[in-house]
Amino acid sequence: MEYLKLLGILIVIIGFALKKDSILIILTAAIVTALVGGLGIEGLLTTLGTSFVANRAMAIFIIIMLITGTLERNGLKESAAALIGKFKNASAGAVIGAYGIMRGIFAAFNISFGGVAGFVRPIIMPMALGTVESKGKEVDEDYAEELKGMSSGMENIAWFFCQVLFIGGPGALLVQATLDDLGYKTNLIDLSKVEIPVAIFAVVLAIVYYFLKDKRLFKKYYGNGK
Repeated sequence: MEYLKLLGILIVIIGFALKKDSILIILTAAIVTALVGGLGIEGLLTTLGTSFVANRAMAIFIIIMLITGTLERNGLKESAAALIGKFKNASAGAVIGAYGIMRGIFAAFNISFGGVAGFVRPIIMPMALGTVESKGKEVDEDYAEELKGMSSGMENIAWFFCQVLFIGGPGALLVQATLDDLGYKTNLIDLSKVEIPVAIFAVVLAIVYYFLKDKRLFKKYYGNGK
């Protein structure tokens, strides 16, 4: 009877091997495991609820990933590329720079919407590549790889420097605790004020750098044509 408790693992293996719906597989495996393990439906729901409350950040991240995957499957990438394609003079560097400004503003309010996996990959990258296609050119694979790095870099810079602006956020608390350990007593409001020019400088510098780098890369892969 002890081996029956492993039935859920078998369901997962067989389900993925047959390429069935992943959410259905996991849900079925969870229900079967709860039943054969003596937990019951009520116990399963209680466990799920407790785990969700105890790990809200991870649960929200998983929900965002599921929503993003569903939107991608239904044409999110194509819609993003089509939108930027309407702006004939747009460049990938400009798209990445605009995202840096938006990301920095949202980070200052400690608002995250998926990061690289949940937003950059399904929305910013198709828009950046769409600027190339809008000019009637084929996307060079090496150029696309460079844009991936630039987009991810902008995400990391804007989030890293601007999240500290949110009073009481984990970044600000970490900096305050580190300074306290070094003997410098600070309060979060003063810390936020000091970080404002630093965050602005970091984001602006990244925008200029990636914009100029994109112009150089575009010239390298596509010549002087616009």
